[in-house]
Amino acid sequence: MKLSIFLEQIPDEGIAWWQNLASGLGWTLSTAFLAWIIAFTLGSIVGVVRTTDRRWLVSIGNAYVELFRNIPLIVQFFVWYFVVPNVIPAVKAWIIAADPTEFQFATSIVCLGLFTSARIAEQVRSGIQSLSHGQRNAGYAIGLTQAQTYRYVLLPMAYRIIIPPLTSEVMNLIKNTAVAYSIGLVELFFRTREMAEMTFRYFEAFAAATLIYMVIAFAANRVMAVIEKRVAVPGYITGGKQ
Repeated sequence: MKLSIFLEQIPDEGIAWWQNLASGLGWTLSTAFLAWIIAFTLGSIVGVVRTTDRRWLVSIGNAYVELFRNIPLIVQFFVWYFVVPNVIPAVKAWIIAADPTEFQFATSIVCLGLFTSARIAEQVRSGIQSLSHGQRNAGYAIGLTQAQTYRYVLLPMAYRIIIPPLTSEVMNLIKNTAVAYSIGLVELFFRTREMAEMTFRYFEAFAAATLIYMVIAFAANRVMAVIEKRVAVPGYITGGKQ
């Protein structure tokens, strides 16, 4: 294994290969962070909607989850990148005016955000429904509206319960950013392939990428573990203090 390859300069670019990989890592983390904001926000809304007593809202929420959860992620990338611009003129006009990288970045954020939001919606729904019905009734009994009952009674407990599966979703989202390579986003996997194909050092390139993905996924896992421990409710979360 020749580690010195990472210090070698890229022809005609004036930077080393490790800097190139670091640039890809920056795109990966930015994409994952912004996509998580979309995923958590939409997933929470859809998850709540699916537990209300309004059947039409429940049906819409169910349709949303089934749509985005059952279509392969790479297919969704291609739909958003190649199909949507030809269907919506405003998007096509923006693409023509924008830098290609901007559109690839925006597409990746939206696609990953919507795909992951469907999974989070299922987690939020299951978290709310795992609570005893008495908690909802208690909220109504003290005069809270349905929205207030969710805000002050149900969601604070549900989020604590679903932190472990949310941890898995965070880690999956980070790993799924590699699919953005398929539309040309210069994230970590793109840079890894570029290094491997230009230097023929496939082992070194992919070993480095593997290590980087492991480190950032493990870091996300530890952050979520700390959050879980801090907000644990005795008797509800395994591993919390009894």
